[in-house]
Amino acid sequence: MRRIITLTTDFGSRDHYVGAMKGVMLSVNENANPVDITHCIDSHDVRAASFVIGNSYRYFPEKTVHLVVVDPGVGSERRPLAVLADGHFFVGPDNGVFSSVIRSCEDFSAREIKNRDYFLKEISSTFHGRDIFSPVAGHLSLGVSFSEIGPRIRDPEVFPGDGYSVNGSEIRGTVVYTDKFGNLVTSIPTEAVGNRAGASVTVGGKQVAGISESYSSAEPGEILAVGGSCGYIEISVNQGRAHDIFGEAPPEIVIIDEKS
Repeated sequence: MRRIITLTTDFGSRDHYVGAMKGVMLSVNENANPVDITHCIDSHDVRAASFVIGNSYRYFPEKTVHLVVVDPGVGSERRPLAVLADGHFFVGPDNGVFSSVIRSCEDFSAREIKNRDYFLKEISSTFHGRDIFSPVAGHLSLGVSFSEIGPRIRDPEVFPGDGYSVNGSEIRGTVVYTDKFGNLVTSIPTEAVGNRAGASVTVGGKQVAGISESYSSAEPGEILAVGGSCGYIEISVNQGRAHDIFGEAPPEIVIIDEKS
C-alpha cells in the first residue's frame, strides 16, 4: 500500500536522525511515500510545531500519516500519542504538538501508543522518533487498524488557543508564529478584520501602516499588516524582517477601525 507519511521535526538536516526515521518507515512499508514538511522547527518549540502541522496537514490526501517529532520530554512520563482527526492520522509525543489539529476538529480520536508489536525491538530513551513513532507511522500507512495502536484516551495535551478579543471597533491579539522571512503571524483571523482597510494598526506600541493587500503595498523597509496565507493577520516588513524590529517578546497587536 502506497501512502504518504509526512515528517515535521526540529532535527535540522545536519545529522542522520531524519534519514534513520525514514529508513525505519520504509523497512515497515517499502511502498510508503515520506514527504518532508520541515525539519527547521526551532529546537524544543512545541507550539511552533503545532502551528506548522495545523496549517499544512489539510493540503494532503485523507489517510495521510503525519509524524511530528518535537519532543523535549523524550524518555519522561509523557505519553506517545496517535490521533485520528479530519480523516488524517497523527503520530508523535503527547506534549501539545497536535493542539492546533485537535482544536480545529469537532471530532477526533486519540490513543496512547502502547502496542509494542509496532515498535522496534530495542528502544532508546532518547530517540522515540526512530524507535516508536516511525514504525507506528509505517504500520498505519499499511492500513493497520487505529484501534490496535493502544487504548483510547480522552485527555491529550492541548494548549489553550492564543485567541483574540473584540471590543467595539478594537481587535487585540498577539504573535503566535514567526516564519523564515521574519513575518509575525498573529492570532487575529483575517476574516475577523473584515473590511478595515483604513484601520489603525499598533504593534507593541509602534504605529505601523494599516491593513495592506500585499507586501508590496508598502514602501521597502516599511512595517505593514497583511492578511497572510494561513488566514491570519501578519506583521511584515517589505523586503525586511519584522522579527528583527520587535524581537523575541511577542508584541500585542491592536487594530482599531477608525471609521466606527
